[in-house]
Amino acid sequence: MEKKYATLNELKVGSFVLIDDVPCKVVSTIHSKPGKHGAPKIRLEAIGLVDGRRRTIVQPADARVEVPIIEKRNAQVISISGNKANVMDLETYETFDIDIPEEFKDKVQEGSVILYWDVGVKLMKGVK
Repeated sequence: MEKKYATLNELKVGSFVLIDDVPCKVVSTIHSKPGKHGAPKIRLEAIGLVDGRRRTIVQPADARVEVPIIEKRNAQVISISGNKANVMDLETYETFDIDIPEEFKDKVQEGSVILYWDVGVKLMKGVK
């Protein structure tokens, strides 16, 4: 997974960040005032994209954090077995298995085109 660096005060709600090497989506940021001897702190809460767990970090506002570069791609469903789909990327023609989330179980069919994100793990995010 590719990543870049940003400072904590650049991150907004809805942006992505790596916390404990897990890609997460920021859900809230709380800024504190600078103290007599310290820099302002930021409390950042995020939800993991892969596991859905809530993670929190508290660091100075000018601290550098890693931001994942998320590849958003399209793929065509080749076959379905249980809660897994075998899909082929429409650009690279690579085939791989991907889990089907509960909200897409009735929409995914053989031959349909899906949107997936590659964040180190491939996640299905939509059906076209």
